[in-house]
Amino acid sequence: MVEHVFVLMLENRSFDHMLGFSRRQGIDALTGDPTELDALTGSESNRLSSGQEVRVSEGAPFSLTVDPGHEFDDVLEQLCGAGARYPVTGGRYPAINNSGFVSRLADQLQKSGVEGDPAVVMKVFAPDQLPVMHTLAGEFAVCDHWFSSLPGPTWPNRCFIHAASSGGMDDSPSLLRSATALLEGYKFQNGTIYDRLDAASLPWTVVEGDALPQVLSLAGMVERVVGGHFSTFTNFAARVNDPGFKDAYVFIEPHYGHVLSDGRNFKCGNSQHPLDDVTRGEKLLKDVYETVRNSPHWMNSALIVLYDEHGGFYDHTVPPAVRPPGDVFQSGNNHHGFNFDQLGVRVPVLVISPYTARGAIDHRVHDHTSVLATLEHLFGLQPLTKRDSGAPGVDQLFSLKEPRQDAPTGLPAPAVSGLPDCESDTGERLAGELETMPAHLGGQVEAALVGFLHVAVARELHLAAIARRDARDVGAAIDRERDRLLSTYDQIRTKFDAVKFIHEVQSRYEATRHR
Repeated sequence: MVEHVFVLMLENRSFDHMLGFSRRQGIDALTGDPTELDALTGSESNRLSSGQEVRVSEGAPFSLTVDPGHEFDDVLEQLCGAGARYPVTGGRYPAINNSGFVSRLADQLQKSGVEGDPAVVMKVFAPDQLPVMHTLAGEFAVCDHWFSSLPGPTWPNRCFIHAASSGGMDDSPSLLRSATALLEGYKFQNGTIYDRLDAASLPWTVVEGDALPQVLSLAGMVERVVGGHFSTFTNFAARVNDPGFKDAYVFIEPHYGHVLSDGRNFKCGNSQHPLDDVTRGEKLLKDVYETVRNSPHWMNSALIVLYDEHGGFYDHTVPPAVRPPGDVFQSGNNHHGFNFDQLGVRVPVLVISPYTARGAIDHRVHDHTSVLATLEHLFGLQPLTKRDSGAPGVDQLFSLKEPRQDAPTGLPAPAVSGLPDCESDTGERLAGELETMPAHLGGQVEAALVGFLHVAVARELHLAAIARRDARDVGAAIDRERDRLLSTYDQIRTKFDAVKFIHEVQSRYEATRHR
């Protein structure tokens, strides 16, 4: 019986990019019949505007020098082809043929003046480049029709795994937010899964890989940090190995690396962001699995590993339409008039449990709200929106009558990428840790950085709330810090301003943790 659900959500990789050439055969997760992954044949291709064909091929680089676009308009052209516009007649999403991945990156490179090969989004990792992921895929279950919750970027997709909605957000956050929204966090009409867990008196924890976990930007989460619901990854193994461990749900956020916005951002993390070394995320996955597997709670645990969105990488499977959440949008969140009736690009998902059959393949259509549906089914919780109420859970993959005794206790070491070692000071500098160089950070604040600014504001409120021994009231901290924080935020004009603020907050948080 599964009593503990662990979820590790990584960054920005499509299914084909990670598992497209695995050529894996297995059994249907529901019927037990022989089946195989919906993977690549090797003939799939896109074309450049010149008409040149670019086929999928093995040998994806461990780290990219350019971040392929994945905002709403980027994904629109990636799925529907160059020149696609939203909406078409009747407010619908255009017809999808997955034809615009290469041409969109080529256009991005041309406009930015950055050198790069647009064919990189058609590159696929060979199995020996990702030995940890491929071992787990063979030992447990793969969901090969799991799509991001909307055709857009990280922030709204991550909101869906917490709230079965993005509150109408269809693109990355904007600098333009009301004071209330900035200081109180992102709100959703029906709350979040954490509200449901609290109402049912079910214990839960967010494991933060660094000082800026995205979930901290949600309404009510600063109070939960103060209340002890957040823990650092350095404490993960000790917590899970505690015989008294009781968490029903553990959501694990990776380390996002150096939060910069000049082409060196996200390095030296373990989120598997395209700009970082993918093998660092493989090590995180290995550490998480081995910790859970070798803990005294393995026989009652499940681990779901997934990616928030595709990161601009090619996938050949056409994402289907979907039921909108049906909740009320937050004012100003919806930039494109999107009504959330279309899923985004397919992403890789592993479901791991002693009750999951070896080599299982789940062909059902999922999105991130299937995680919520799983929790709702296991723990008797009510759905948050129409999206998770209609989503299939993966609890059906916990189908074995007796727990397996053959699950590996250890996994292979990650591949050797040959990229700079981030564990040393020299390695960090080589990887781009030059956070105070205004000459490199003079442009406007980019979309990927704005969300982290909002998390930094939340972290600053957390620090303010614990600054006094008797200060447990986050509302009082907001009142006390409102003018200072808003003034500081309003003065942010450039990437350097943003990075400086974020770096200062990170430093204060780290100093507090190590007292």
